[in-house]
Amino acid sequence: MSAGETVEVRRDAAAGRYEILVDGVVAGFADYGDTDGVRTFPHTVVASEYGGRGLAGRMIEYALAETKSEGLRVRPSCSFVARYIEKNPESADLA
Repeated sequence: MSAGETVEVRRDAAAGRYEILVDGVVAGFADYGDTDGVRTFPHTVVASEYGGRGLAGRMIEYALAETKSEGLRVRPSCSFVARYIEKNPESADLA
């Protein structure tokens, strides 16, 4: 992140995705769907011009914390989400 840059993560429930915004511009998103108490994350994308800045990790951290607070389990069919859970033991109980 550069100095003075504003980064925000939000959930767009109508679109079924979490988004990360940089200075008000959507820089990436993670699609999700809920079925029978399980939130599936099939796809995570960060625009190439925002790559390598840790934005996807920040977005997934937020998404998983919210998922946990809602009492849902996670099905990480997206390889990024699956790796995030493997590398962050505090999220392992969701899968």
